[in-house]
Amino acid sequence: MAEVLVLVDHVDGAVRKPTLELLTLARRIGDPVAVALGAGAEATAGVLGEHGAVKVLTSDAPEFADYLVVPKVDALQAAFDAVSPAAVLVVSSAEGKEIAARLALRIGSGIITDATDLEAGAEGPVATQAVFAASYTTKSRVSRGVPVITVKPNSAPVEQAAAAGTVEALTVSFGDSATGTKVTSRTPRESTGRPELTEAAIVVSGGRGVNGAENFPLIEALADSLGAAVGASRAAVDAGWYPHTSQVGQTGKSVSPQLYIASGISGAIQHRAGMQTSKTEAPIFELVDYGVIGDLFTVVPQLTEEINTRKG
Repeated sequence: MAEVLVLVDHVDGAVRKPTLELLTLARRIGDPVAVALGAGAEATAGVLGEHGAVKVLTSDAPEFADYLVVPKVDALQAAFDAVSPAAVLVVSSAEGKEIAARLALRIGSGIITDATDLEAGAEGPVATQAVFAASYTTKSRVSRGVPVITVKPNSAPVEQAAAAGTVEALTVSFGDSATGTKVTSRTPRESTGRPELTEAAIVVSGGRGVNGAENFPLIEALADSLGAAVGASRAAVDAGWYPHTSQVGQTGKSVSPQLYIASGISGAIQHRAGMQTSKTEAPIFELVDYGVIGDLFTVVPQLTEEINTRKG
């Protein structure tokens, strides 16, 4: 089978879940070859092999930590030249989409972003997307060059499929532009203990109806009972009730959880655009699987209590 490049998203060797989902999709269209960059790259090989990577190309050059984006593009291009893959898959994060776009430009290929599914086609991989504020679902394929495709988190199951997972050092020649943007400092983000919003299997969001920052602990308590991430509508974050990093919507983050619960959110199209690819939705009655009409200050605490009771 043809080989498929998968850019690994990891932190010091700990592989993040969206990359394992990419390996599931890559196996549908070829043999996954993972590209792990930065500190801890070699430590990713075991997990990647357990999830189907037939080969892991690694480089831990300091440029990946010291400079933004371009060094990773240089490395992915080096992997592309070494492998001649049938497709390149990248996680649909802000950085991932920039890397993918720059690579596609360099190799003269078409790009598909924010795919939610991937299948083999007679003329190359076929990607499913939710477009026009998630009003339509389309199927597309790249008609020029090797497809470069970014995939939204939670678009595929994590499936184990043990492979050799052999490790090879990747030789990277960095161009002049690799040092164009230098990282001058880093500040660790305070951990809440909750999942990353864009990767979470369950998201609980609050909106204008929460009526103030002092009431968001109700939303957090429900989220914590479910092991969920916390989101917020634009109205809530603009009012200063919750951080902008938690905004879900057209001008915020797009999420695709298995379950999305929204409280006190009217369902404006801007918010729906950010969560409409959720597997189970319960905030807007035009999309609803289960709807509750009631006072969120009564319903949410009761729901939280019931969940905690059933958990024992």
